[in-house]
Amino acid sequence: MNVDIRGVHYDISDNTRDHVDKKLKRLGFAEDLITDLLLTITHDKNGYGIEATVNFKWSKSAHMKVDTYDLFKGIDNLFNKLDNKVVKEKEKIQEH
Repeated sequence: MNVDIRGVHYDISDNTRDHVDKKLKRLGFAEDLITDLLLTITHDKNGYGIEATVNFKWSKSAHMKVDTYDLFKGIDNLFNKLDNKVVKEKEKIQEH
């Protein structure tokens, strides 16, 4: 799984990168199903926008976004959504 973390108007700090790495362990069960995970953190006057694009092996792509004032809570919420989406996609593939 390739992971790319980008910041728009925000420099990705070591704390942010470590927090994302901890949350990535939750997706360990699906490492062989995901080819790319692209995270973009945008900072503006209204807080943070955290977006994720997940590309699966079977050419399916999913996009999620969370807007928040607290960066770390936003990352947690995004990974909750990611976890749910990956589980749903994995169940769909197992049904076939």
